[in-house]
Amino acid sequence: MVEEEDLKHWRDAGHVARRTLDGIKGEITAGKHWNEVIDSAERFIRRHGGHAAFPVTISVNDMAAHYTTNSLLNPPEGFEGEMIFEKGDLVKLDVGVHINGAVADNALTVEVGGGGNHTEQIRAAEEARDAAIEKMHPGTPWHKIGAAAGQVAKDAGFEPIRNLCGHQLERWNLHAGTSIPSYACGSNNSGFKGSPEIGGIYAVEPFNTTGGSGMVENVPPSNSSNILRVTGDTKIRKALAKGKVKPLGATMARYIEERYNTLPFAERWAYPLLERPFPEEEAEALRRKWDALIKKLTSIRFLEIYAALRDADGGNVGQFEHTVLVTEGGPEVLTVH
Repeated sequence: MVEEEDLKHWRDAGHVARRTLDGIKGEITAGKHWNEVIDSAERFIRRHGGHAAFPVTISVNDMAAHYTTNSLLNPPEGFEGEMIFEKGDLVKLDVGVHINGAVADNALTVEVGGGGNHTEQIRAAEEARDAAIEKMHPGTPWHKIGAAAGQVAKDAGFEPIRNLCGHQLERWNLHAGTSIPSYACGSNNSGFKGSPEIGGIYAVEPFNTTGGSGMVENVPPSNSSNILRVTGDTKIRKALAKGKVKPLGATMARYIEERYNTLPFAERWAYPLLERPFPEEEAEALRRKWDALIKKLTSIRFLEIYAALRDADGGNVGQFEHTVLVTEGGPEVLTVH
């Protein structure tokens, strides 16, 4: 739980995260490349005194979460055409900011061109988030919070996504154990026991969909998100001593851990680090070295990789998110100006 004297970093991160969303959403326009918006958002965070707590993600139409561009600008598998916004696209922009490891996480959904094709779904996603937050009082069971969010989606004619959850935040830890349902999971669901705790900080993010099952699935391959994370489970010095990793691999691992701690990072952020020891290497050979390095570091559990997520039925997905501090008197939204 977060102590009062520690809250300044969390509130500052929340302000920067919200300002980033509001400052960048207008850039999601027809004809613009996804990477332009992602790069602009990450630069906005830095200019305003924060650090990206995870790579800015863009999820279009049936894509639900966890996709960021890579250094090759390859589109996600199954996506046809270039990664260019088109009029009528339903776009989720998810932004996380940290200040000294204190994390704020927020997201919104917009329709490219504002044509009105997704107005009801966008409104339902935002209202579901707000309905969940209204219930975020100490002692309120998680299943009641989930039911409040899920009912909004159902009433508007959409399905709440059941296998994507909100999550507790701790310093340097984006997913700190507690999960928050966004549907009527029932009081006996073992995955959602307990209730919000005073001093707890939570990311509340209901997703809805036009798909029938209310489920998301992984986009292949297993690293399709282009996002990685240091697990904290493997000490690289011990791995080097035991011969599990070569000296260059250990050096790269230290570079990565020093920069990102245990927060998620983008392949495109870390890949240039490999160019330092191999300045004359051709692009194809450098890529092979990178792939071998990541394979090794994941095999020893130093790194973990993420898959992007999409609706299992091909439905359009909507999402809104705030970061919330639970106080004795109820919820305080941190992702505000």
